Amino acid sequence: MDVKTQSPEAQSAKAMQHPAKKTRGQTADEPTETLASFAVFVLKLVVAVLVFRIFIFTPFTIPSESMLPRLQNGDFLLAAKWPYGYSNYSLPYNAPLLPGRIFGGEPARGDVVIFKHPVDETDYVKRVIGLPGDTVALRGGQVFLNGEPLPREPMADFEIAISPNTGCAWGGIETTNAAGELVCRYNRFRETLPGGRSYEVLDFGPYSGDDYAPRIIPEGHLFVMGDNRDNSRDSRFEARAGDAVGILPQDLLVGRASIIMFSTDGSAEWLNPVSWFTATRWERIGDVI
Repeated sequence: MDVKTQSPEAQSAKAMQHPAKKTRGQTADEPTETLASFAVFVLKLVVAVLVFRIFIFTPFTIPSESMLPRLQNGDFLLAAKWPYGYSNYSLPYNAPLLPGRIFGGEPARGDVVIFKHPVDETDYVKRVIGLPGDTVALRGGQVFLNGEPLPREPMADFEIAISPNTGCAWGGIETTNAAGELVCRYNRFRETLPGGRSYEVLDFGPYSGDDYAPRIIPEGHLFVMGDNRDNSRDSRFEARAGDAVGILPQDLLVGRASIIMFSTDGSAEWLNPVSWFTATRWERIGDVI
């Protein structure tokens, strides 16, 4: 049986007349497919960020010294969203899409909570001291819960480096530590709640918020205080825009402070990359609250 052969010239001409078929997965418009794939990727990324932001964690910046010594001005932390449920305040820009609070849970005494101010809806952070039904009072700076004083034991003085983010308030003593750094020193105590949960507080001395008549916390509300007792406008004072928060409605809760992701003393300069590292409080990164 004869087998016909073709010259190389004839084979080349035939290949030009019948180009090879495209391999599987190729399209006639490859750039269009690449652009579409990128758009899908960006959309998925946006959805993932929104889900994370709405349902899991939200970032928060500590803008004051009302929660010293646990939280410092310049701390960047994550607040867990799920412990207290979800409301309009869980959504970006407080979008009014949810009917009240869903899957709501009540904070525990001692929780550090992020919430919206009752008047101006700015973000605040305080510690929960009293729950609904509790009777809260203060005498000479000591907290009484349901008629019993919270144990408060003196500790070694708290020292914090003075920086652009941290000054020395009226109750502190400006001094130099063993390393030659300029620091501010405060009286420090350990306060313990029923059940044994404890935390550190600062007390400068006599203050207008040291005495508070006994008050029963209404249903659906919380009594919150700053750990820096003489530098905090909290539930001891009537709620005012840009000022104290009063007795806090639980519907204003945003989340529970969970972990410090970053911290800076405020001395960094954009044009000096070295300062980005020297300004970072490395020892605070990753601290669980």
